[in-house]
Amino acid sequence: MQSLPSPRIPASELRPGRHWYATAAVISVVLIVLGAAIGVHRFKSAVDAVDTGHQFADGDTVTLRLDPEHEKAIWIRDRGPSFRQTCDITGPGDPGLTGPGIDVFLTRDETWNPLYTIDVPRAGDYEVTCTSRGGPSRYAVGDPGGFVSLGGWLLLALLLPTLGIGIGAVVVLVTAFRRRGHRKRLLAERHGSGDGHPARPAPSPGSGPSRQ
Repeated sequence: MQSLPSPRIPASELRPGRHWYATAAVISVVLIVLGAAIGVHRFKSAVDAVDTGHQFADGDTVTLRLDPEHEKAIWIRDRGPSFRQTCDITGPGDPGLTGPGIDVFLTRDETWNPLYTIDVPRAGDYEVTCTSRGGPSRYAVGDPGGFVSLGGWLLLALLLPTLGIGIGAVVVLVTAFRRRGHRKRLLAERHGSGDGHPARPAPSPGSGPSRQ
């Protein structure tokens, strides 16, 4: 005896809705694009972190246009920061110089290390002068982050796409699993079972085999 075809349940009736597949794709794409954008932006920032084309020497006074929204740092060439190098800043309000942390900026033949981070209270023109007791030094102004900071940002740039793909895969699997379970429940409710065969009606009382 040929078995009956499996009853069909319209896909639109199953829950969760299929729009969750699109949601999973959107989450994955957004996090992948965000990771790529962060990586590219931070790489460009690190490559151009120090304005090596405008260096100044011990005793030189340079005038800088600064504002609190764009933090800047003073970098020193070919030597690490120490008590032998000092810088002073003057200008509107009460500007200051703070420790920059550990970082490095590399060119083809130079190594730069951050010496001070510049802290200004408001936008304006500021004068910076640096001196060194450990021999002649060269200085330049740039952004606070170099290649050490870049490493942390690149790690984040790699984690975001991985997270996006993982979240998308989980959403797809959970949605598919729950839709499959919902289909089985609907089949059981409407047809008595989910194996493709209609349920047999229960025998009525007194309907047993007749006796002669």
